[in-house]
Amino acid sequence: MPTTPNAESPQRTVIAAACDGACRGNPGPGGWGALLRFDDGSVEELGGSDAQTTNNRMELTACLAVLERLQQLPHRPGLAIRTDSKYLIDGFSRWINGWKRKGWRTASGGTVLNRDLWEALDAARLPDVALHHVKGHSGDPDNERCDALAVAHSRGEAPPAVVTPAAASPKNPAPVELTGLLTRLDVAERLATAGYGLTLVELAQLVEQPLRQLEAKDGPWRWRDWQVLPLEDGRWRLQRGEVQP
Repeated sequence: MPTTPNAESPQRTVIAAACDGACRGNPGPGGWGALLRFDDGSVEELGGSDAQTTNNRMELTACLAVLERLQQLPHRPGLAIRTDSKYLIDGFSRWINGWKRKGWRTASGGTVLNRDLWEALDAARLPDVALHHVKGHSGDPDNERCDALAVAHSRGEAPPAVVTPAAASPKNPAPVELTGLLTRLDVAERLATAGYGLTLVELAQLVEQPLRQLEAKDGPWRWRDWQVLPLEDGRWRLQRGEVQP
């Protein structure tokens, strides 16, 4: 069964969302995980399991849970749900209209698999919420977290805890939080090297600061080893070095 979300504050707005599915055996025991990030820096996690399912069904179930939750919450315009499932994205964005025209038949005349979930997804569709593809297991923090949630549920285990920062010790030489930080620093270095621009929402995810706090910034500022520079189109770029006066 899905986890029960925490009661939300009416002031919170969803600024980012992600989902993932997992299955052991495919078909076999499966699980799904999802998360929502809010503009106050808080995060809500969802998840559930099925004793006999497929990876694709878990991917669809995870996305459906996010869409249904978003029906109950305010969210920023242009919100995109991050997923590593091209099956989900292609089906939701391209194939579904053709399936409906053909009476839920594929181009070759076969029966569309997972029709029940596709119909539920179509009914839960939000016109201003899109799906955004991320490469799985590539260091994307939200995708990695959703994968960990999905795998835990597929095994019948409690979701892994989000560990708060802790001092290193002989028994804990590399706290889990430090591992997550190293992942974000590696992502930051790659973004800076390639010169990519980030939206404010993407930047908030990277530096793990509330969106409201970042919205108050209007000039260059420093985050760890990088300058964060404003671009003319409203995006931000990372650059190695000191912030110039």
